[in-house]
Amino acid sequence: MVVCGDDGLAHRLAAELRGVYEEQVTLVVPPAERMVRPPVVGRARAVSAALLDRVVSAAVNRAAGNGTPSTATGEPVGGQRTLEAVEATEAVLAEAGVERAAALALVYDDDETNIRAALTARRLNPRLRLVLRLYNRRLGQHIEELLDQAAALATGDGPDSPDFPNSRGDASTTVLSDADTAAPALAATAVVGTSKVVQTDGLLLRAVERPPSGAGETGEPGRPTLALLSATGGDPAFADGSETSGEQGPLLLPDAAAVREAAASGRRGSVVLEQVAYSAGPALPAGRGVGVMAPFASLFSRRLRWSLAGLVGCVFALAVALWLATGIHPLGALYLTLLDLFAINDPAVGATTQRQVLQLLSGLVGLLLLPVLLAAVLEALGTFRGAGALRRPPRGLGGHVVLLGLGKIGTRVLIRLRELNIPVVCVEAGPEARGLAVARRLRAPVVLGDVTQEGVLEAAKIHRAHALLAVTSSDTTNLEAALYARSLRPDLRVVLRLYDDDFATAVYRTLRAAHPQALTRSRSVSHLSAPSFAGAMMGRQILGAIPVERRVLLFAALEVAGYAQLEGKTIGEAFRAGYWRVLALDTGRERQGGPGLVWDLPDGYVLGGSDRVVLAATRRGLAELLRRRR
Repeated sequence: MVVCGDDGLAHRLAAELRGVYEEQVTLVVPPAERMVRPPVVGRARAVSAALLDRVVSAAVNRAAGNGTPSTATGEPVGGQRTLEAVEATEAVLAEAGVERAAALALVYDDDETNIRAALTARRLNPRLRLVLRLYNRRLGQHIEELLDQAAALATGDGPDSPDFPNSRGDASTTVLSDADTAAPALAATAVVGTSKVVQTDGLLLRAVERPPSGAGETGEPGRPTLALLSATGGDPAFADGSETSGEQGPLLLPDAAAVREAAASGRRGSVVLEQVAYSAGPALPAGRGVGVMAPFASLFSRRLRWSLAGLVGCVFALAVALWLATGIHPLGALYLTLLDLFAINDPAVGATTQRQVLQLLSGLVGLLLLPVLLAAVLEALGTFRGAGALRRPPRGLGGHVVLLGLGKIGTRVLIRLRELNIPVVCVEAGPEARGLAVARRLRAPVVLGDVTQEGVLEAAKIHRAHALLAVTSSDTTNLEAALYARSLRPDLRVVLRLYDDDFATAVYRTLRAAHPQALTRSRSVSHLSAPSFAGAMMGRQILGAIPVERRVLLFAALEVAGYAQLEGKTIGEAFRAGYWRVLALDTGRERQGGPGLVWDLPDGYVLGGSDRVVLAATRRGLAELLRRRR
């Protein structure tokens, strides 16, 4: 496996390939002195002191004028060979062994750099599996088709080939975005306080940890127990999976006997899947017309609506009084009142005193009605004119999520939150941010201003918010905003995007100790994205990864054809405790108005070669499936 990148995602991806799939990895990164931000991979770091010495020696040689365009750090250490190069040119890719590699991941932060390197790599090795990191999804679709077509023509595995399309499996091209892969986890963390989520077929599922008393429960029908926690798994101190001290670790994908035993003992919690739902605040409007025309209720302010209602009540009261005083028909009384109101009736000269008094009162109400009608017209015009502009947080908003930052990560998180009908208020410092157009289209309220300045979070209604989600590109800005928000509301749920693992751990533990009653989470986008990129390099799309204490469960969607462990076997026979379990059948079509996933599969259902299934697997279980297939 060859991984080329210029930030922390490349290092995390290399560590994932080594630790999960036990693959030999060649890592191509810029020279150390060219990196703006040296990555910290935390527990995934596998660089020895000898390797660091070689890197330092290579840097010294380059400074002395003895450097070359690319520098290898020596023999592979821990299953990884590191190659230093400013850019993935043809010579660098050849030196990295692309001609003999099974897969290549291009995860540079610049889309153009990844596309240029992908075209070169496809020419060097037409059967190479490519994984690209692109933010532009529309461009990514075209690039996928172009590179797959080039591979088919170069290898002769085109549509006329008898093995098509299975023959192209190893030469496939997958375009992913770290923003897209991390957005569901970040959104779920803000909503339900956990990033243990998996997204499939439009559903967002989360792993729920049940207490030991409910270890025998299976959650929703058709969704079995995924794991049994260790004895300390339910301790709030270890809720984030940062550490555990139990003598008996978690048991992933247990069989029925292990679940019954855990339920009988009452000492071990369990993990089951559950669909993410949101009920902390009112849902935002959805459907046709959203983003084109403002809702009718937002045309007029609450004070203006009450004024109009009061005047209408006065008109009806005057009509009733005229009816009782004169004895005429009620509709006639209302008609005369309206004529008096708009000053188009004859004066009541010679009429009774009651009629004259009522006419004067009607004229007075008409005078009061004129400015109210003028204010309504002006306010409605202003609302229609501002329908295409940025919205302000509406009056009385509560239970919403305050989203800081509308960059590439924040934009994807905003889209995901709106898909879940979660009310969002965005805060952005620059008026030229790429996500402002998306916020305008989704009619999400936006507050423009520096979040570190007083009054900005208050304008976003932070005192009535459900959670704060800080995803700007600056760790210090995210931390400062979180601390200021906590000073306003000590019990506020806070989710931080932090780059450095060590810094994130220190922040998490400190905030947890300072505010034990509030929920604090720190997340790294590269950490959330690495499993998806690694799974794509193995040839199958990984739907998500859920941490269970110090271990990880992977969720994958794959075709049954070609897998001897699945094809022709029943659901019960295909289950292998501790390795993999079939969770659902993807029918590929809507089912009773919902997604096309069948969860309640009987154990006797026989898996056919044309079936596509969603399964949960441990790291070694999925690696074994893929290795046997390969």
